[in-house]
Amino acid sequence: MTGPAHVDPVRVGLVGVGIIAETHLAVLAERDDVVMEFTVDSRPVEPVEFRGATPPHYSSLAQALEAHQPDLVVLATPTETHAELAVLALLRSTARVLVEKPLVHDLASLMELCELDGKVDVRGRVFTAHHFAFSPEVDWASELIGVNSGWGPITAVTSAFYDPYVLRGPEAFASYVSSWTDSGVNQLSMLTRFVDLTEITSARQTDGGASAWCTVDFRSYGEVGTARLRSSWLTGSSSKESSLVFGRSGVEVWIDHTAMTGFAARQGELLGSFGNDGRTARKIAHYRPLYASLLSGRPDPVLGFDAAATITAIHRAVPGV
Repeated sequence: MTGPAHVDPVRVGLVGVGIIAETHLAVLAERDDVVMEFTVDSRPVEPVEFRGATPPHYSSLAQALEAHQPDLVVLATPTETHAELAVLALLRSTARVLVEKPLVHDLASLMELCELDGKVDVRGRVFTAHHFAFSPEVDWASELIGVNSGWGPITAVTSAFYDPYVLRGPEAFASYVSSWTDSGVNQLSMLTRFVDLTEITSARQTDGGASAWCTVDFRSYGEVGTARLRSSWLTGSSSKESSLVFGRSGVEVWIDHTAMTGFAARQGELLGSFGNDGRTARKIAHYRPLYASLLSGRPDPVLGFDAAATITAIHRAVPGV
C-alpha cells in the first residue's frame, strides 16, 4: 500500500518588503506547502526573516530571476511599479504573479498587459490581491444571499470607507495617493461578490484627494442598480461599512468591515447575523482565505485578470486618479 504522493512546496518570491509585505509573510509562514525562495527590495533595507531563516535577498527582480525559478512571484510594491514588474516576471519566468491591489496605476498599463496576453498566458498567470472580497463578513453575506434567492435582486448599495490618514499629512498621499486610489478598489472588489459591476456614472474627489464620492451602476438578477461609494481620510479612526438593499423584498444586509460583523433584517425582523471571536487581525483574516484560494489550483475568479481588468477600468475612470 502506497502513501499519498509527494507534492513539492510552492516556491515564492516576494518583491517589496514594506508594511503590506508583513501580512503576506505572516500568512505564508503558516502554510507548510510554501517556501520563501527569495525577497526583493530596491531600497537599502534589511533582509527579512521567514520561519527563523533569512531567504536570499536582492535589490532587483531581474537579479532574483537570474538565480531562481519561483512558482509564484508576489508584488507588494508601490502601485506605479506593478505593471513593469509584472511584465518582467511574465517574460523572464514561468511563475504565476500575485499583484497587490490595484493591479495597475493607469489604463495604459492595463492595455499593455492585455496586449501581452498573446505572447504569454496573462489570464492564466496574473492575479490581483483583492483581499476585501475574502473578508469573513463578506463571505458570510455572500453565502446568506446565495441561499435566499427569494429576496430578489440587490437594488441599491451604500458603502463608506474611512481611514484616519489625515493624521499622516503629506505622508498619506505619498503612500496611498488618494482615498479613492486606496479604498475605491477595495469597495469595488468587495461588490463583485454580490453584483456585476457595469460602469461608473459619477465621480468627484474633494479635500485635495483625501475624500471621494462615486456612483457605480451594476446588474443583479438582470436588473440595474446603483452603488454609492464614499471614501475619506478625514476621521480620527477607521470605519468601513456597507449596506445592500433588496428593494422588492424589503431586506437589508448591513456589513461592518472594520468589526468583521454583519446582520440581515426586514423591517423589525432579524433574519441573520454574523460575529467573530476577535482573535484574528483583520488583514490576516482577509489574506488567509485569499492564499487558500490562490494555491488551491482553482483560484476564485475575483483574483483573476478579467475581474481586475473590469475593476481597473471603473476605478481608473475617476478624474484626477
